[in-house]
Amino acid sequence: MAPYASDDSTHAGEADDLRVGRRKAMRYVVPVTVAGVAAATIGLVPAIADSGDPDLPKISAQQLIEKIAASDVQQLSGTVKITTDLGLPDLGGLESGLLSGATGGEGDGSSADPSAKLTELASGTHTLRVAADGPDKQKLSLLENAAEYSVIHNGKDVWGYDSASNEVYHSTAPAGEDPKDAETPVPATPKELTEEALKAVDDTTSVTVDGTVQVAGRDAYKLLVKPKQSGSTVGAISVAVDAETGLPLKFTLTPTSGGAAVVDAGFTQVSFAKPAASTFDFTPPKGAKVTEEEAGDAAEAPGHSGKAPEEDFDRDLAGLNVLGEGWTSIATFDTGGEGVPSSGDMADAGALGGFLDSFGDKVTGKFGSGTVFSTRLINALVTDDGKVYAGAVTKDALVKAANAGQ
Repeated sequence: MAPYASDDSTHAGEADDLRVGRRKAMRYVVPVTVAGVAAATIGLVPAIADSGDPDLPKISAQQLIEKIAASDVQQLSGTVKITTDLGLPDLGGLESGLLSGATGGEGDGSSADPSAKLTELASGTHTLRVAADGPDKQKLSLLENAAEYSVIHNGKDVWGYDSASNEVYHSTAPAGEDPKDAETPVPATPKELTEEALKAVDDTTSVTVDGTVQVAGRDAYKLLVKPKQSGSTVGAISVAVDAETGLPLKFTLTPTSGGAAVVDAGFTQVSFAKPAASTFDFTPPKGAKVTEEEAGDAAEAPGHSGKAPEEDFDRDLAGLNVLGEGWTSIATFDTGGEGVPSSGDMADAGALGGFLDSFGDKVTGKFGSGTVFSTRLINALVTDDGKVYAGAVTKDALVKAANAGQ
């Protein structure tokens, strides 16, 4: 993201540019704190552990990682239970609004838009039904109180349906584009998420096989991934890997602070049989409000050029730098504007300004002053002059990085 350059020609121009800088800052602060966990809760379809330690052949950590990489499960169905505890306060619906705003959801958009609806998985406990038949057919249903929300991908078509509001959201992938890009900006399979997690495996990481476990009636190995460095908020990542297929079946991320897992996600039931073809059929119910995403919609959305999501992300964060390495690395970028808006600046910041004003911690140092927004996993420091430091590290590590940057 290019540094913000103010226009000194008029006072009104300065005010407009300041608001733009603040909005850019807020656009990235919240995603940085929840994106990893949202991706885990949406993309991972693992399993709740049953009792029992099956007697399986010995395997090394390297062999188990290779087994995961070689896994090629194309067909599955099952029920998934996901619990996410970021340690955010109960804001009575405000939290959901913040998250959907962070991912680009608009207040006047469809309630069936997956990019907004699935952010609900970033907190609380949820039950999902999942099904897949190859790369072109997937279905995920979020079961709610007397209602259901589903995302169905079938060929070029992606449908979102919210039974509570009787709204439908439909998009199609343009020619030459991977249909998966039209679904959600997060991993869509457990293999994808696990591969992302394993990218962190280097000299700063301890990787071991931590015994065996039975998961949703299937024998599995336990892969334990732990940072060697101090200063990270990540305590350990445990992945249960199906002994037969190599598919990750359980994902648990625990923080160094102790207590409940930040993410605990898993199948309560799983089958690798081919789902019925009708599973992926969808026709909008009679009377449903249907929102069609057209080619121009994405281009008109704030911060979106109409290009593929990863191209927009790369463009917007062109100025991002990474400090340090491994589990204690910190991402930093300059928004070019002022830092966290306060409750007195609600016209610019909306609900997010009051949220951060109430729950952010004011900090000072050689860098000046700023606000740290904390969860049990990710911390982000926004300085008063618009610089952002974020990572799975402690608050002290962020302040130290900001001081070193001066």
